[in-house]
Amino acid sequence: MNRDIRSHHRALLQAETHLSRYARVGQLSICLVSPTRYQTGMSSLGFQTVYALLSGSSDIRCERAFLPDREELDEYSRSGNSLLSLETSTPLSAFDVLAFSTSFEPDYLNIPRILTLARLPHYSRTRSQSDPLVIAGGAAFFINPEPVAEFIDAICIGEGEDIIPELVAVLLSPVDNGRFGLLQALAKVSGVYVPALYQPTYDEGVLTGFTADAGAPLPVSRVPVCLDKHKPSSSQILTENTEFGDMFLVEVSRGCPRGCRFCSSGFIYGAFRQQPFDHVVTLIDRGLEHRGKVGLVGAAVSDYSGIGQLCRYIVDRGAKVSVSSLRIDRIDPDMLAALIASGHKTISLAPEGGSQRMRDRMRKNLTEKQILDACEMLIAHDILNLKLYFIIGLPGETDADLDEMVQLIETIRERVIERGRANKRLGEITVSVNPFIPKPFTPFQWCGMEQLPSLERKVKLLESRVRRLSNVKLKVESLRESYLQALLSRGDRRLSGLLIEMAEGSNLKKAAKSCGIDTDLYVQRTIGVAEVLPWSIIGTADHKMLRREYERSLAGEGEIL
Repeated sequence: MNRDIRSHHRALLQAETHLSRYARVGQLSICLVSPTRYQTGMSSLGFQTVYALLSGSSDIRCERAFLPDREELDEYSRSGNSLLSLETSTPLSAFDVLAFSTSFEPDYLNIPRILTLARLPHYSRTRSQSDPLVIAGGAAFFINPEPVAEFIDAICIGEGEDIIPELVAVLLSPVDNGRFGLLQALAKVSGVYVPALYQPTYDEGVLTGFTADAGAPLPVSRVPVCLDKHKPSSSQILTENTEFGDMFLVEVSRGCPRGCRFCSSGFIYGAFRQQPFDHVVTLIDRGLEHRGKVGLVGAAVSDYSGIGQLCRYIVDRGAKVSVSSLRIDRIDPDMLAALIASGHKTISLAPEGGSQRMRDRMRKNLTEKQILDACEMLIAHDILNLKLYFIIGLPGETDADLDEMVQLIETIRERVIERGRANKRLGEITVSVNPFIPKPFTPFQWCGMEQLPSLERKVKLLESRVRRLSNVKLKVESLRESYLQALLSRGDRRLSGLLIEMAEGSNLKKAAKSCGIDTDLYVQRTIGVAEVLPWSIIGTADHKMLRREYERSLAGEGEIL
């Protein structure tokens, strides 16, 4: 078994191109762990950025580990051996530190699974002095770390460029009182949350607050960074065995200036920050030595002030460009020309709300005219394949809102078909529908997710209306997977046992019954604005603003004050 996995690891390593070389002979051994498989984990720019920050120190030996694929899982199960690192096939249990990098809440399910494969106790309180310290970071954790808080020794709440150097300095310093003394020292680092030092309090099953040990801050502040002081995040390791294997990725901005009420990106990152143009170009020049395509990354790429100039620069260098998002009211002509020159045949747009009333309620700040004008611009440039993203189940949504969504799709379809006839080629519209998931630190955090039977009825209604349209394809996100995501987004520490049972093979319903958890109370309940929220352990800049925006959304008011 070890021979087969080690051979697989060697093959992956031989396929990688490291753009920078880092020291690997330090005193402290850290394994950076992705709770996803290699193909997905190595596609994450966040994972690669943390890898560069950790392995850039001569005092650290940093290796990587990933959730095994199905065949590897079977081999580990048969052998009973510990999960191995990629670089040297070292058992994870032999490292000083395991560091999880996690971007999305559904990946929380794989944390206890990986701890099992590493032959380590799930709960931090039951680990011995000889066990590795388990730390974690990533966007999922500074949205809501509580469902997995009891698995982790220390959690980074915020952006790694500033937190990681301070955290590493503590890890490299001698401390008294063993493991507990180290946790106390880590809790003094700005942006580091040590769950063992905090105790939730309940009254008849309802969370009423948290108490903190002496010296532990409450709440824990989220740490943003000044991007001007750091190089933009970019690909550190290139490999074709990933989702974006043909691209060099570079971050152009962080956060989002829009503040849509359903989306956490506009709230959890603080102010919208843009990378200096010349810093981005310098990295692109380096990336083009290895790849002929550049992926521009950010929650609001089309809001980057130099987006058109940047895209034109890439194409003028004889390369192709791809963007991670496209805002309907910010389609820059130079950017569009660069995308077309790069061979893009399909452009994705996100009206999100199917009706004007829903777009206003979510504060999307888009009119039907703007949506149609954007589609018309794309169609005029012979982009006849469009992907449209919509959300159903938004607070207060009715069938009339769905009717308006279908009418909008039909109008766009007519324009695509008209242009297609003139060009003698067909275009296709893909309608991607996702159920609304309430997210922490958004004005909609208090809203419950719509009940599954109601969402299922709406999906059938859309299927009956949309699937009869030629040249239109409907894709619907799994409602049950969305329900699970909502549970993990809104959950607290009492979900830890449920996650362990699911990691061991139980489905959600069986695990919830075994643990005595009513998941609907987490997912579908509208939370009172005066209630303590599980994620309130993390400090947010303006709770009053979120509450005000929530109340204004219910009143149907759009623009933010």
